[in-house]
Amino acid sequence: MKARLAAWLSCLLLAAPVVASDLDRARSHFDRAEYREAITVLKSSPEARSADALFLLGRSHYQLGDYRKAAEALEKAAAARPGDSHIRLWLGRAYGRRAETSNLFVAPSYASKARQAFEKSVALDPSNKEALNDLFSYYLEAPGFLGGGFEKAQALVERIRVLDPAEAEYALAQIAEKKQWFDRAEAHLKRAVELAPRQVGRVIDLSRFFARRGRVTDAERTLEQAEQIAPGSPKVLFARAEFYVQTRRNPEEARRLIEQYMQSPLTPDDPPREEARKLLDRLGG
Repeated sequence: MKARLAAWLSCLLLAAPVVASDLDRARSHFDRAEYREAITVLKSSPEARSADALFLLGRSHYQLGDYRKAAEALEKAAAARPGDSHIRLWLGRAYGRRAETSNLFVAPSYASKARQAFEKSVALDPSNKEALNDLFSYYLEAPGFLGGGFEKAQALVERIRVLDPAEAEYALAQIAEKKQWFDRAEAHLKRAVELAPRQVGRVIDLSRFFARRGRVTDAERTLEQAEQIAPGSPKVLFARAEFYVQTRRNPEEARRLIEQYMQSPLTPDDPPREEARKLLDRLGG
């Protein structure tokens, strides 16, 4: 009798529908770049105060460009889980954006908080590639009085190389371009493409370098190469539209590409739709 009852209960459990948690539903929205929907689910959830929910909430606000709310949520997430390298990374990103979008009186404070968060992220997990990359970018761009500097950036390159050789070449390219060693920058970017030939982002990086140097033909040819590597990729659609907008060429094609991009299924690795709308605004759309 007990065996039959156990079998019956087991069948009931197997037949019962699996109800996704609020956090699971919010993650599903986030993974489809539906950030507003993710926020709506999280705000009304009993799980809203958990570290996972706060982390997801902060990243969603960040992707929508609300860096104040992003930093607030990520500070709470870091307090709830102080040993999490990824939370510290995104907290650094949020403060970095706050520094970029704030007035001169408060921007230095936000920049220092960004540096501290990036450094803490790397200290918590030295193998966190994204944290190393973002700390490198901070050191490269920030002035010395805010903790930046070429020497600090250069010192990270070999650590980056151990984890991602192509990314190390990209880092060296950034240093070279900053010093106006443009031939070296180009060589490093091409080496990055050689090391990671299937990573379309490496080809887009090279194209953007050509565009900055006014080498429009080379930039367009490189974008065609990117299209061959990843046909229909949202990243390539955005890059082509961005190129046309920045060079003030083919406005109708740029508009078509932006509209196609905004209708594409996106992920958090793609530029947010808000960035595409900004491109459209620059076209007068």
